[in-house]
Formats: sequence, structure tokens, C-alpha cells
Amino acid sequence: MRNLDPAQFQALIARADAVLLDVRLPEEIEIAALPGAVNIPLAELGARMSELNPEAPIAVLCHHGVRSEMAGRLLERNGFVDVSHLTGGIDVWSRVIDTRIPRY
Repeated sequence: MRNLDPAQFQALIARADAVLLDVRLPEEIEIAALPGAVNIPLAELGARMSELNPEAPIAVLCHHGVRSEMAGRLLERNGFVDVSHLTGGIDVWSRVIDTRIPRY
């Protein structure tokens, strides 16, 4: 799994073939979200992996980067070949890339 900074993550999710996976809870996404993200909370990921393409580049996002790293490692253990996560999560994204996204 690759650990990406905000600029690298932004470049990855701009790709047409990349899947943006947000592993936060729905109530967190109501506060701050990136458009086009697939929301599968970390606690549900094991049961819902079949909703994702294991061949597609997967860009995982959470609040501060802890859950997204855990999710990425889980995906890799289950055959996903191109997994990255945003170090610092949406919190760093809202400070560095898009200050319009609320911090919480």
C-alpha cells in the first residue's frame, strides 16, 4: 500500500479508473465529504469487499489516516493489487487542498 500526501492523492483520484473509498461513518460524511466517494465504513469492509473491483486503483480515505491505512491493509490481504491511502485523512485534505471542506 502506498501512503500518499494530499497532492499525490488528488492526482490519483482524478484518474477515471480510480475508486475513492471513504471508510468513515455516515455521520462523519455528513460533516465533510469528497464528491464521488464510495462509502463503506471500516467495520463493514470485510463483508462488503465484493462491491469493489480488486483490479482497480483504490484510494482510501478516513478522518486522520488510521482507519484508511487499516482498510488498505485489509484490501491488500484480500487480493487488491493497487491500494493507496491519504496520510492525514480528510483533515489534512481540508487544510492543504480544499479549505471549504469543514474540519471536525
